[in-house]
Amino acid sequence: MTKTIVLATTALLLTAGAASAQTPAPAPATPHAAPQVDANQQGVLVFTPDFFTDQRPNTAQDMVGRIPGFSVVDGDGSRGFEGSVGNVLVNGSRPASKNDTGSAVLSRTLASQVERIELVRGGAPGIDMQGFAVVVNVITRTESSRQSVLTLNGNIFAGGQDIFGGSYQFTAKEGERTWGVTLSDGISMSDANGVGPVIRRDASGAIIRQEDFFNDQYGGGTSIRGNFATPLMGGKIDLTARYGVNDYYSINLQTSPTTRRENLFEQDGSGGEFGVVYTRPLSARVNLETRFIHQFNDFDNVSTSRNRVSGVDSPEQRFISDGNASETIARGLLRFERSAALTFEGGGEVAYNMLETEQAFTVGGVAVPLPSASVTVEETRGEAFGKATWRIRPDLMLEGGLRLEASTITQSGDADQEKSFFFAKPRVLATWTPMANNQFRFRFERELGQLDFGDFAASSDLDEENVLGGNADLEPEQRWIAEATYERRFWTDGIVSLGLRHDRIVDAIDVIPLDGGLSAVGNIGDGTLDQLALNILVPTDKFGFTGGRLGFRNTWSHTEVTDPTTGETRAISGVRPSQATFTVAQDIASWKLQWGGAYIAKLSQTSFDPDQTSGFSGVNYFEFWAEYKPTATLSLRAQVNLWDDFEVQRMVFAARTAARPIAFVENRYIDPRTFVSLRLRKTF
Repeated sequence: MTKTIVLATTALLLTAGAASAQTPAPAPATPHAAPQVDANQQGVLVFTPDFFTDQRPNTAQDMVGRIPGFSVVDGDGSRGFEGSVGNVLVNGSRPASKNDTGSAVLSRTLASQVERIELVRGGAPGIDMQGFAVVVNVITRTESSRQSVLTLNGNIFAGGQDIFGGSYQFTAKEGERTWGVTLSDGISMSDANGVGPVIRRDASGAIIRQEDFFNDQYGGGTSIRGNFATPLMGGKIDLTARYGVNDYYSINLQTSPTTRRENLFEQDGSGGEFGVVYTRPLSARVNLETRFIHQFNDFDNVSTSRNRVSGVDSPEQRFISDGNASETIARGLLRFERSAALTFEGGGEVAYNMLETEQAFTVGGVAVPLPSASVTVEETRGEAFGKATWRIRPDLMLEGGLRLEASTITQSGDADQEKSFFFAKPRVLATWTPMANNQFRFRFERELGQLDFGDFAASSDLDEENVLGGNADLEPEQRWIAEATYERRFWTDGIVSLGLRHDRIVDAIDVIPLDGGLSAVGNIGDGTLDQLALNILVPTDKFGFTGGRLGFRNTWSHTEVTDPTTGETRAISGVRPSQATFTVAQDIASWKLQWGGAYIAKLSQTSFDPDQTSGFSGVNYFEFWAEYKPTATLSLRAQVNLWDDFEVQRMVFAARTAARPIAFVENRYIDPRTFVSLRLRKTF
């Protein structure tokens, strides 16, 4: 389990930033300016650079990260463009490709180049919300500039594998023309690495196995990216291209004086992409946007399990998977601004997606047959969409839209099958701002989940003694969502928001039993999700803690679905019921320093399989960080992550019956490794 999940979500993501050698010295610290309400619509808040004075930001990413009540989302990586990209726009547009994320663009944009940042809540004419209730639109200046940024970073683990990386970015701008290159040596890690005892008990509670556990996971990737944008034929063209190679390694080891159980995982791959966006006004009120994206990757995965007990070697288990995948998207959008209050959008998108994979599972060198071991999955998808945004009054905004999706998924290889789908996806979003700093948002929408092509093929988790077969009969999960949110802003950068959400889920995706003792990802029937989300951020100047902020956020989730083996109602796999996080941060302008921390009291997650129930629970996760900016072009950041022991539990059943007699229960009591993250960022 621990090689496929990250137990906490607060580990530092070390990214490159950008600032210019010509950046002027920061002004003396003064109380930062309050965000301004857009004169035409109360749902848009405008943050000017003086709001961020105390923070001394180097990049636009630093600035966006400090907007109260907003968190950057870079997209979920799902197929297609519509509905799969992030909540960051730059000058009203998203990047030319899905993998050149909004946060990546912000990290190479100078703070001194930012004219203002618009926080768009609930929609605005001319802004493509892409299904988000809140987005930011970063407006940059047009003056010429040259900038380079060198970033060095590393994670140092107590008793584990230390990993180091870095990047170099160059960006040039001359009026409306920009170009740049990024060289990156990235790192990948997990905060679930650690050591501890593993105890297995039978149904009566008697200990049948007791061993010491050790695990480690690390990896990274090297890549190069180029960007170019220039005016063209009355419009503007944006181009980006990238190529990179990556690897990832994992070891899980259990030992005792008479036992050694070793599970290894190794992944190597490469991939690239090309993206182009062309935008052009066709008239004073009509604008055209066309987009083309092609991305590709290949992979080679090997999982190995070797056991020695009392000097006797068990047959080696080996699962091999290799293949390649690609996606090609063409998209067109027309935006008609009927008036300052009414905007219509319409367009279409076509996409071709492909996954080709070969898998083999052997025990002691003898092949074990797997369903769907050799698979080619292809999807041809088309979508037509239309949307209208109507500012009924300055304090009331209504957005309504409809997306019509038709797709055909073809599977060949060990199983030959073709399925076609058609779905209508309506969306209504209303935003009401009855008085300054108070806003209500209401959303009703039908969302369609995307099928993971990997679920059509076999897979393995040898660490949990589990091999999954592929499922050729998967159908997309559908959700009817009703959501209401109230937001209150106070004391310049304070916020409290409360959200209620209910999902009615059709064809929920979880794990189903297959013949031959195997399992697979599949549809298990209808279900529900109910959520309560709370986010609070309180400035503390009024209480004598100058430049400070105290925060709390949590989402309480309750899910229900019918288990396909027992017929009983249970939760949906992988949904965390709660993860309350307390935060503190402070700007100390006179010291040129910011510091902060986060604390998670408890976190847990459970997954369900026909043959076992597994999950983890942990308590007392701490994160502390400090960032020192001695000059306008130099930033030093350090962070430490530590937490108490967490527990990973598996309950394995002896039979697939409604009674589900217990074969054994296994507990891993892990002492996670404390790790320190370091980053040095120099601009010139």
